[in-house]
Amino acid sequence: MNETDALRRAVRWPGIPDRLIAVLAQQMLAARQFREGHDYFTALSAERPESALAESLAGVFQARLDGPDEKAIARLDAAAERGLGLPQYFRGTVLAGFPDCAGRADTAIADLEFVLAVRDQFPAGFLHSVHAALARAYACRGRTEEARAALERLGHAPDLSLVTDYLVSAEDGLRMTAPRLVEMAPGVHVAQGYDLADFAFVGTDDGIVAIDAASHPRHVEAALRDLRAVTRAPITHVILTHAHFDHIGGLEALAGPETQVVAQAAFPDELALQAVSPPPFPSLLPDGQDRRPNVVPDRLVEQPEALSVGGRRFTLIPIAGGETRDGLLVQLPDEGVVFTGDMCMPYLGAPFFAEGSAEGLFDALRTVRDLRPRLLIHGHPPLTENFTAAALPGLLAALRDLHAVVADDIVAGRSLTDVLDRDHLPEVLRGHPAAILPYLVMREGFVQRLHDQRTGYWKADGDGVDPLGRAQWAAALDLLAGGRAQAFAAAGEELLARGEPAAALRIVDCALLSHPDDTALAGLRGRILRALVERHQLFSPFRFAYYAGLAGLTVAPAG
Repeated sequence: MNETDALRRAVRWPGIPDRLIAVLAQQMLAARQFREGHDYFTALSAERPESALAESLAGVFQARLDGPDEKAIARLDAAAERGLGLPQYFRGTVLAGFPDCAGRADTAIADLEFVLAVRDQFPAGFLHSVHAALARAYACRGRTEEARAALERLGHAPDLSLVTDYLVSAEDGLRMTAPRLVEMAPGVHVAQGYDLADFAFVGTDDGIVAIDAASHPRHVEAALRDLRAVTRAPITHVILTHAHFDHIGGLEALAGPETQVVAQAAFPDELALQAVSPPPFPSLLPDGQDRRPNVVPDRLVEQPEALSVGGRRFTLIPIAGGETRDGLLVQLPDEGVVFTGDMCMPYLGAPFFAEGSAEGLFDALRTVRDLRPRLLIHGHPPLTENFTAAALPGLLAALRDLHAVVADDIVAGRSLTDVLDRDHLPEVLRGHPAAILPYLVMREGFVQRLHDQRTGYWKADGDGVDPLGRAQWAAALDLLAGGRAQAFAAAGEELLARGEPAAALRIVDCALLSHPDDTALAGLRGRILRALVERHQLFSPFRFAYYAGLAGLTVAPAG
């Protein structure tokens, strides 16, 4: 599926926020769709003359096509004079990318230093590109030490273009933001970015009720050190929203002899499923961490029930859908807060497990909607940010629409790629702009899960009838290439230039099986992997981590 094409349609609808327009621009830049971006944002700027952002983006893409063109720079200047924020970010990064900063190094530095001064108003991931651009702008002015310091604050290799909050390393695996302890409601602190999964601490008069336990004890311990600056109260309960390894692996750092561990009744079954399933890819979890932790809850919840701890009321509500069958919603009814775990995880179950269902997700979404929450706290920062209570009604309607379309396509015998290529964008989203981004984040995983569950291992298009391994494909393609590594390299380069890095990677990986010592192919593979990291940084954190792991990349927080 093509999120960019869907966004191009959605952004033309009335009432679309600037944030969605900026996401579209970043997707098109990552895909190197400079001509398409120029034409699109030039037209959008004409349609919306009041939008400084649309004018700024028209200048951005014109500059990518024509270099330091006077008309492009004039557009960037006009937009920056009309609005503060994203127009300064885009003008500063574009000017810094020109040779000698197009003689406007001082303007670029002023714009980018402004962004740093109001950094709390920008996504943290934008700081990567700000520091990269500042390093170039400082260098243009001969400010060598400041340029060096900006590169040190970048957080990753300078040949990578990132605007994401995601972090990845072999030691800590994937994390979705820099570590921070956020008080989201009175006495409710959420530990974000210490681990792949978020976990929370709810204060009561008797002690702390923890919700989830991350993937590694050292990540939990780091969050506890920050929590102890707020409260020294003991942890009396740990409530587990589901049995996935990234939510239970650090339990030993939370649970003492007097701590009660609570989970849903299907928790043991989900734990057993993980034990017999393939491992996730290496860069997802902290290095050396077992994906099959042995956790035995003290108490299992079969029906909705109330829990009172130290004067604070909790409601525990089992759900059998969304990501897993052992989901447990945790409601704070007096505060209007609901902890949903990974109910809305984009992959509708982990993509490497046989779990999750569309029907279960619908039931879970209705259950949460009927609670009328003020605030939803999910198991990962982007979910909490985007899958809000306001987004749920539109998301449920849009996914039901998608479900009907995909079900009909399956009955008609259409292949998975044919269904994905439909790029379905329900009209109901016109009236629910808050649900557009959540829908696009979930769409591909939803389609893949539904198609997988309703088709066999022999597909209607013949896929799977005679499975061919990578070595067989490599030998066949090498025959087609006349045994020449250069033919593979040329095809990979062309596919990468066309904006098809996934196909390019498949070709080059096959080539390396036949030509393992070819340094040109190895270098091309590295560039393709970096393009895939950039391509998936806004919509698919697991793909981001997967390709970053293949490339051996480390992405740390921007300074």
